[in-house]
Amino acid sequence: MAMPWMYAGRRWVATRDLQLLRRPEKSAIAQPVTAGCYLSTYWITAGRYDDHMKWTVAINKRLNRDARVYQDRTHVFTAFQDHEATVYRDGAAGPRDFHALDHPYAGLVLEVVDTEGPEQRAELLEWLRARHLPRRIAGSPAAMVTVFRPTPLPGDRMTYVKQVEGVDTRLTLLWFLESDPRDCWETHFADLGRTLEDSGLGSLELLAPFIPTVPGTDRYVDRLR
Repeated sequence: MAMPWMYAGRRWVATRDLQLLRRPEKSAIAQPVTAGCYLSTYWITAGRYDDHMKWTVAINKRLNRDARVYQDRTHVFTAFQDHEATVYRDGAAGPRDFHALDHPYAGLVLEVVDTEGPEQRAELLEWLRARHLPRRIAGSPAAMVTVFRPTPLPGDRMTYVKQVEGVDTRLTLLWFLESDPRDCWETHFADLGRTLEDSGLGSLELLAPFIPTVPGTDRYVDRLR
């Protein structure tokens, strides 16, 4: 959060029981699908993406030289993404998407969907925004769902972070929950993959629930494996 033009951030964790809820079993994102315990999310100031990228690449090179980067980890899904849409459950009431990482939401569901190409992705995005998401979020524990499309990482990125795949075909959805995802998984999220498949517009590549970490503590570390 000390990086320029990052104005909000939050870290999430998937304990072992949450990892076991993930779908599909054969994921193009996480292999195996239970790989990855933590998710960090950040909002970057509109219009300052290029400035931020120049700064963050340079500072990470310096931090690596100073041995200040924790290397004993695997990056499962690292990407910068452009915001495409937000669908709210309660209309104009409640926090907006730019509040989402500061508001004390009880859980988050990460959903990554894929299509065959850019035209199909545009069609999928319109279906999500106009039809599917408004229906699914109504009366649900999700206060909002945000939709993003991935962008390529810079060529001078850190070597341990692989280039983003599916730049022209994928969408990433973040569902912000007012309840623990374990309490609503079967009733509100478990069938999302089947619904997407039935639409004929795309495929589910990852559906993964998380809960927020408690900053400054090691809570949940003993429950990751």
